[in-house]
Amino acid sequence: MLLSVNTNAAPIDDLLAALRAAQAGAEPKVAQALQREFNAIAATDHFPGDAQRQVGAALAELAALAGGEPRPGQGAIRRLARADFQGRTWATRKDIWVDRMACAWLIRRFIDKQAKLLWLDNPQKCPKHALGFDFDGATFTHVDGKVSFEVLAISFGLDADPAIVQIASIVHCLDVGGAPVAAAPGVAAVLAGLRAATAADDRRLAAAARVFDNLHRNYTQESNR
Repeated sequence: MLLSVNTNAAPIDDLLAALRAAQAGAEPKVAQALQREFNAIAATDHFPGDAQRQVGAALAELAALAGGEPRPGQGAIRRLARADFQGRTWATRKDIWVDRMACAWLIRRFIDKQAKLLWLDNPQKCPKHALGFDFDGATFTHVDGKVSFEVLAISFGLDADPAIVQIASIVHCLDVGGAPVAAAPGVAAVLAGLRAATAADDRRLAAAARVFDNLHRNYTQESNR
């Protein structure tokens, strides 16, 4: 939900009106154009710092909507038994990036080793038999301040693993921001490189899985010292 801003500055009022109109459609080109306009207005310092931060947050939300990123739900995260989730079909948005890469790795590595993964053009057409993750209305998606990887980890009791917790902090930082994590920029650079190397999500996941496997080994080793 967009935040209202208490200011008399005409430029920011106009921008907020445009943001509200754009939220329904949430098209990437519109989000990008509004971001450029916001940057130009901010550079001239025409409105107070608080207003600037609020509009910046609203723009970030619009960009997330335009990119298909899920809006956080609310409620308790239920503990689930991994034995009940074997040999299932799991589905998420195609063109996978950090949270979806990490979720798919976690599923295949720790939750359902025989998982079949589907990459969806349109999450609204997710097959009824599939377990969706990281999109609005998915079985596993953002809840309160937690990203989908964290929700999956908590759901299946994997948050007891210190190495998973470390990886979760990186995924959270790269997906929604928050407290900086020293390893995050390096992980992002590696994942961006492998993502650029191929458009095929299966290949991207295979490469990303090696990255997450090695992170898990490293953090496990550190926690055992």
